Amino acid sequence: QVQVVESGGGLVQAGGSLRLSCAATVTRSDDSIVDMVWHRQAPGKERELVASIVSDDTTNYADSVKGRFTISRDSDKNTVYLQMSRLKVEDTGVYYCNTGVRRRNYRFSYWGQGTQVTVSS
Repeated sequence: QVQVVESGGGLVQAGGSLRLSCAATVTRSDDSIVDMVWHRQAPGKERELVASIVSDDTTNYADSVKGRFTISRDSDKNTVYLQMSRLKVEDTGVYYCNTGVRRRNYRFSYWGQGTQVTVSS
């Protein structure tokens, strides 16, 4: 009912930059996006929250990315961006976008398929 598609991953050298995009396709008129959250999962590790943005544009970041990553959104396009700068090898992983949707009195959560980010030394 809500499709979430990430893009923009790739291979970059340490110190470089990448911008990820996450587009949510909402088809129901009673759906409204309440937040969009980037997570990442490194090989052999648990998935962790990277950055989030809610409908009033309040943002939140993991301590490990503060000052290097910036999350923003285009509400008209239901799209969120993650600008990643000064990338480190430890930023390597699959980056997933989660979209929270309010439908009537319920909250639903939708995940994308992920996009790979590889930072080389």
